[in-house]
Parts: sequence; structure tokens; C-alpha cells
Amino acid sequence: MKTAACPSPPPTLNIAASLAAMAETQPHTLAIAQPFGRDQQGRIRYRHYTFHELNTESDALARGLEQIGIGRGVRTVLMVTPSLEFFALTFALFKVGAVIVLIDPGMGRKNLGLCLAEARPEAFIGVPQAHLARIVFGWGRGSLPKCVTVGRRIGWGGWTLEQVRRLGGNKRSPLLADTRAEEMAAILFTSGSTGVAKGAVYTHGIFAAQVASLRHLYGIEAGEVDLPTFPLFGLFGPALGMTSIIPEMDATRPAHVDPRKLLDAIQSFGVTNLFGSPALIQRVGRYAVAHGVLLPTLRRVISAGAPVPWQALQRFASLLPEGVQIHTPYGATEALPVCSIGSEEILRETRRQTDEGGGVCVGRPVAGITVKIIRICDEPIPTWNDALELPVGEIGEIVVQGPVVTASYWERAEATAHAKIADPLHGGFYHRMGDVGYLDASGRLWFCGRKSQRVATPQGTLFTIPCEGVFNAHPAVSRTALVGVPRNGVLEPVLCVERDKEIPSPSDEELRRELLALGARHSHTRAIRTVLFHPNFPVDIRHNAKIFREKLAVWAAEQLA
Repeated sequence: MKTAACPSPPPTLNIAASLAAMAETQPHTLAIAQPFGRDQQGRIRYRHYTFHELNTESDALARGLEQIGIGRGVRTVLMVTPSLEFFALTFALFKVGAVIVLIDPGMGRKNLGLCLAEARPEAFIGVPQAHLARIVFGWGRGSLPKCVTVGRRIGWGGWTLEQVRRLGGNKRSPLLADTRAEEMAAILFTSGSTGVAKGAVYTHGIFAAQVASLRHLYGIEAGEVDLPTFPLFGLFGPALGMTSIIPEMDATRPAHVDPRKLLDAIQSFGVTNLFGSPALIQRVGRYAVAHGVLLPTLRRVISAGAPVPWQALQRFASLLPEGVQIHTPYGATEALPVCSIGSEEILRETRRQTDEGGGVCVGRPVAGITVKIIRICDEPIPTWNDALELPVGEIGEIVVQGPVVTASYWERAEATAHAKIADPLHGGFYHRMGDVGYLDASGRLWFCGRKSQRVATPQGTLFTIPCEGVFNAHPAVSRTALVGVPRNGVLEPVLCVERDKEIPSPSDEELRRELLALGARHSHTRAIRTVLFHPNFPVDIRHNAKIFREKLAVWAAEQLA
């Protein structure tokens, strides 16, 4: 009689293992460099870790964190500015199997409090300012028995980072929890730019899939030098074997970065990979062109967070060696990367369709990702049905499936039900991106805006990006935003316009006439007859590029009252 074989346990996977592997293969390579004051000549000084030092430091911190009760499964808020400590703590928390809770500090006190209450953290690691805010505003009251201060501890209890390091420094053995691919590794909150911020649940498997996808998609090699101007994206650097140069900037204000500091870092370290929001690409590109600066060391530039104007791509591309492109991946906190396209294809072909109101091409799905377009629906869709899918060329809701797609929101069953469509026939699920768009005949995805920001008029539904593209083609315009204003019981489409402050432009009345003439040439923009000029659009705190059209709609209603 044969006995049934016992099923083998699922393989272990801990995203921090990638750092240990890099410490083994390139121990003396620079891993992280952080600006740290200036020398007597005014040049920026840096403190740094090699891969061996970063791995050793994160090992010591991991052992210390485990000794004070921050271990496997413990939800831990991390509010530390981009620094050596931020990187070391992140990998230490991954190593012990803790669940990192990351929230944008720039989203405002009220929203921060709501996110923290929802996350119900069991530990809090932060700089002194974060602890002060935690105590003053009552964040995590009653749920934070374990606190660590990165810096001086003044009256808020817990441990300092130095104490944690000493606790873990007594032993030299590495620590790596035997987590599984499906085990939760982090809760990453969305920016809340078009609604309430939600915590996307990340597993170790999703992080590993992202690292593999980025390496394959962009041909990233160990030994490269990265300048990550968005801290969360910077965490991929060590996992990919890249040296990460922490930029001297306020990470919450990329639109106001000092271009000279970024260009200095690129030239001083021979940076090969640059990640920046569209606002940063615009600002740095304009400065570099005006001052005759070239960037011969860059192998690629990656820009995400919002559509990048083709004019900004053209300007920045002129700084790069022949054949080097600006890549604009499409995705979201819940799923990244989904698609990608390079500046050569945009400038050679797709920008013309964008100017004619065809939306913004975001490229073809990356390996392992399935993208479909379904009929627009504002209600939950419990189960996938092939009848949902729309034909090529028709605008609908974008849904995606693949290994980098998160399965749920933390403590948000209703939001999860709205965002996920179970696919029992093929296994898995589809994530509803909250965006609208269409697929063309060659399989490329065209982005047409947020589903919630479409404007339903008596003449038909208008989508933001295709309408705005027509008006953005005017040389005096920096950007536009289509909003709907309730008037006489219906929504009136209103175009908000932000001028290009770098270019002399006509009067308001003259520019208004020219824009209305542009709109009259296209059937989908002909109904837009109201143009308002706004001095400076409200934008998201993460990339300074996503336009808060909801806020602009309120402003427009006040102007027309």
C-alpha cells in the first residue's frame, strides 16, 4: 500500500535576500551615498555605505529590532527622510519579516492621521519631527507599544536607533526570515490624488516580480549608478545592484528642485539611471538646455506619475547621447510597471495623435502583464466575463493582470471589491486601474484620463486627456485641465488653462479666442466653449504632476457663479 506523499512547503522568498546577494558579489561597490553638508570650498560632502556595509548595518538593525519586539508580521510605520538610515532600516525590516507601512508625509495632517488609524501600526520608527507629530496629533494612540527614534529622543519613550544597533551588534550572524512569496511585506498608501488614500498590500513576491520586471524591461545591470528623486523608487537600486545617489532636494517638491544640484550629482558620480517626475524632467531640462549642459553618462531616464509633455521629452532628449531614451512607464501604486514606451517612438509618431486628441500612448504591456479594456462601469464587477471586453480602438476602463499587481487594500474590503474582478476560469484576478483608455491595432495602450474625471455632458462624455491634448498643443500653454461645472441641471465642460510662464504670450482674450478656434476643429472638443485662466494648478504631493481636477472644478464653479 502506497502512502500519499506529503506536499512540499512553498519556497521561501524574502526581498531582502537581493541585498545579501549583492553584498556577496560586489561587497566593495558603493551602494548608497547621501549629501552631508559642504566642504570649505562649498562642494557637497557625502556619507556612504558599500554593499557590504549596507548589508552588515541592516543585519545589525534587524537583530536589534527583533530583540525589542519588531519582528515577523509586525506592522511598522517608517517615517524617515531619504538617508543611509532609511535604506538600512527598510532592508532590516524586510529581513525580520516585519510589514512596513509607508505613507507620504506631504499628504497633510488629517489624511496622515486617517491612514495611520487605518493601518493600526504596532510599531513606529521615525525622525524626531515624526514622533513629535505622532504625540501632538495622537497618531496611533493605544496601538504603538514599540517606538524607535532616528535621531535624538526627547520625551517620547522607546529606543533610539543607536540603542537598537547596539542590541543587534553583539552577534554577527546574518538574519533573514523565511518569508513566503505570498507573505505581506508592506502596506504602501496611494497618494489620494483622486480620492481617499488606500493602503495597497505588497507581498515579497510582488516586490521580487517588480525588481525582475524593471531589470528585464530596461536592461539595468549591476554596477550602474542611480539618481532616484522619488524615495520609494530608490529602494529598487540596491536590489538591482545599482549605486543609489540620494539627491539634495525636498522629495515632496520635485517641481521646485534646484537643477544645479541634480546636474552636479549626475556629473560627479557618472549617473547612468535617472528617475524623475514629469515636473522634475521639465525643470531640469529647461535649465540644462539654457546653460548648455549635456549628460553623456546617462544610459536611460525614467519618468512616471503623469503624462510627460512631448515638448519636455524632446528638450531632455537633446541632452542625452544618441540612442538614449526617456522611458515613460504606466502603472500605479497597485500595479507597476504595466506598460512602457520610449521617447523615440513618442517623438517620431505618437505625439502627433496626442495633439489631435487621441490620448497619450503609454506603450505596450510589459512581459507577464495582460491589459484589457472593458465597458465603463462605476459599480463592482465580482466576476470576469469575456463579454465585458471592448473592441480595439474603443475607449473604456483599463484592467490589468500579472505578477506585479496587488490583490487587495489593507482593511478596505469595499474598495477591494470595487477594484478587483475575480477570474476563476483562468485563475487570479483583474485590477481596475481607475483609468480610461483604449488599445490600438498594434497592441499599444493609449491613456485617456481618470475614470472619475470624465465629464458627462448632454452632447456626450468627454475624456480629459484627449480633450486637453488639443489645447496643450498651443505654444503659450503649459497645461490645461478639463472639468465639469454644474449649471442649470447639467454639467458644462470648462477648460482651465495654465500659461507657460517661460514664453511671452498674448492677452487672455486673444489666447481664449485661439484656444476656442483649436477646439472647434475637433468633434470631441467643439462643445467646450468656456475657458478660464488659473495661475498655478493644484497638483499631487508625490510627483507634483497629477492635476487635482476636483479642486479645479470647485474653483471654476466659483469663477462662474
